[in-house]
Amino acid sequence: MAESNIKTEKKKKLNYEAELETLHKELVHLQEWVKNEGLKVVIVFEGRDASGKGGTIKRFTEPLNPRVCKIVALGVPTEKEKSQWYFQRYVPYLPAAGEIVVFDRSWYNRAGVEKVMGFCTEDEYNEFLRSCPEFERMLVRSGIIVLKYWFSVSDEEQEKRFKSRIENPLKRWKFSPMDLESRSRWMEYSKAKDAMFAHTDTKQVPWYVVDADNKKKARLNCISHILSKIPYEKMNLEPIELPSLPENVGYVRPPMDYQTFVPDKY
Repeated sequence: MAESNIKTEKKKKLNYEAELETLHKELVHLQEWVKNEGLKVVIVFEGRDASGKGGTIKRFTEPLNPRVCKIVALGVPTEKEKSQWYFQRYVPYLPAAGEIVVFDRSWYNRAGVEKVMGFCTEDEYNEFLRSCPEFERMLVRSGIIVLKYWFSVSDEEQEKRFKSRIENPLKRWKFSPMDLESRSRWMEYSKAKDAMFAHTDTKQVPWYVVDADNKKKARLNCISHILSKIPYEKMNLEPIELPSLPENVGYVRPPMDYQTFVPDKY
């Protein structure tokens, strides 16, 4: 029975890796189309803590050129940034022609963690709900493609992932005091998410919900959906022929033992 389960898991892993490789090839074509056609793309990833956003972003950007596809994950705002128009902090990171910008959390911090944790006033929160849809419509009118994804995870699955982070030294860094607060304020976050959707799930820039209880399925489904929402054509890549090395005439390189090599331990 155990051997049968192992074979099933191996098959699932092989299927996942094969599907991911196929999607990665399509992402390369998408990247070339975005670059050549001068498209401007913004992809927003939001969701509860431990919902799998980071893993999906990692798999999405893995085959792409970081000069074309850029990840934006901003930290705590400075005092100067706190005094600015709220969206001003994010505007400098919007894409130029030929770029894809991935926001690992975004301006929606105000509708989520800032609202729940009391990091903004009620007036600031209400103003965000009023102005956010218009801000995003402005982006669309300017020619930017905006995609928004909410990663939905059950409380049982989140608890399982939190425990995994706590118990595994390699994952412990992922767990923060804010994660503890998010667990104790589960219902407040639920209410904030529902209110956010009620105000910002618009026809022009809708929210797309990713069922993220199964991480691998969530990654494949999300990447596949992104590919379906940005019209692109497969590019014919020009053949590249490597030139021959030039002939060495009259130059003697210094001996190899003049250099300090990293010890060969493996």
